[in-house]
Amino acid sequence: MRIILMGPPGVGKGTQAVTLESHLNVPHVSTGDIFRALLRTEDPIGIEVRKYLDHGLLVPDELTNQVVTTRFREQDVHKGFIFDGYPRNVFQAESFDKFLKEHNWTIDAVVNIAAPDEDIIKRLSGRRVCPTCGKTYHLESNKPKVDTLCDVDQTPLIQREDDKPETIKKRLAIYHDQTKPLIEYYSKQGLVITIDGTGTIEKTHDLTIKALGEIK
Repeated sequence: MRIILMGPPGVGKGTQAVTLESHLNVPHVSTGDIFRALLRTEDPIGIEVRKYLDHGLLVPDELTNQVVTTRFREQDVHKGFIFDGYPRNVFQAESFDKFLKEHNWTIDAVVNIAAPDEDIIKRLSGRRVCPTCGKTYHLESNKPKVDTLCDVDQTPLIQREDDKPETIKKRLAIYHDQTKPLIEYYSKQGLVITIDGTGTIEKTHDLTIKALGEIK
């Protein structure tokens, strides 16, 4: 099965991808993992990507498309995949469609995990992380035993810049402007399955599995 996961930042795409990977027995592919793996090599594409990332710039669409194709040279994705983080806009989607067609592959479903902006802001802004061990907490759903201190090493917890409300709102604005039009793009192909992402991880997983099981 070939699946694309979509949804706003913080909705839980990565978490759902991991559970789906185990359930469907196909690899979870994310652009973040692809970039990190490529940067550890001397591949010319990786060197080009590093020029942008080192300056805090977005990697251009054309280069991102090239990076994606490097991952799909590997055999493990030929039987199926769960793709998280790509495509991010219609231009990338059109490029990916062309790539899939060249390999006689088709997408089975685009799983759109949806949640209101206010839920995303509340969920992300409540996260705290230990700068020493990396353990993550939440001020409501996963509190540390002692307020503001890590359970593991008692290091004071911090709020990452990405989890501050102002930053979250900017990320959501980019999502609505660039990524959300993909829902319409894939809806025209009859591929979109929208899942309520406001519940628990388990509930979202159950809804997703049920919807995928109904695909003919």
